[in-house]
Amino acid sequence: MWTDVLDLNEFYSTTLGQMTGRLLRARLREVWPNVRGETVLGLGYAAPFLRPFMDEAERVMAFMPAQQGVVRWPREGRNHTALVDELDLPLADRSVDRVLLVHAVECTEQVRPMLREIWRVMADGGKLITVAPTRTGLWSQFDRSPFYQGHPYSTGQLAALLRANMFAPMRQARALYMPPTHSRLALRMAPAVERFGQRWLGRFAGVSVIEAGKQLYAGIAERHTPELAVVRPKLRIASSRDSGQLPGAARNAHNKDGEAPAS
Repeated sequence: MWTDVLDLNEFYSTTLGQMTGRLLRARLREVWPNVRGETVLGLGYAAPFLRPFMDEAERVMAFMPAQQGVVRWPREGRNHTALVDELDLPLADRSVDRVLLVHAVECTEQVRPMLREIWRVMADGGKLITVAPTRTGLWSQFDRSPFYQGHPYSTGQLAALLRANMFAPMRQARALYMPPTHSRLALRMAPAVERFGQRWLGRFAGVSVIEAGKQLYAGIAERHTPELAVVRPKLRIASSRDSGQLPGAARNAHNKDGEAPAS
């Protein structure tokens, strides 16, 4: 179930949302330190995390699914957002170098067709980052979190999902160790909590961040048809002493009424 874009926009305008954006942008920048001259696409609600790439990439686009809704982004300058069908992106084949999925894989009801469509528009050698809530993190447990809606994943499940749809996981990271609270003290401590969590609290992160590459060739299992056994009749060469005599089974068939066999 897609989260309404107005709710997401409202969350990221709060103090908690702004801190969430800063922490996630820092993690994404570690994974993608350089996108110079490339085309970057954000799908879902990725707008708060695309700004670091705007001055560097050749082109930045923020596509928002129709069931989620769309808002203008950024507020200043030319609009970079579009309302789309996530299963039919208005892009040519192999036209995008980088794709960022945020508030997407956990929300869509057709995750596999969406990933296949991303595969279609991604250039050979392209990279995908998927951000999704974890099962053991607090961000998928509280309804004040934007990652509360939808289906959370373990890191292993998310990696398996990508592999099943022709993406090869390359790098795994985690983020959002602070609880989704509006406490000013907790928000001031958030960067320190994030550093501590990266070292000691790996499995309790709020979100998984997985970078994957486009897999160009997918293996197809061969179907083996079992060979049919060929039954060949065995020929028996009758000897002269057998001529005129019936086999035992035939004699019994002739004697089923109790009559003696003819001599």
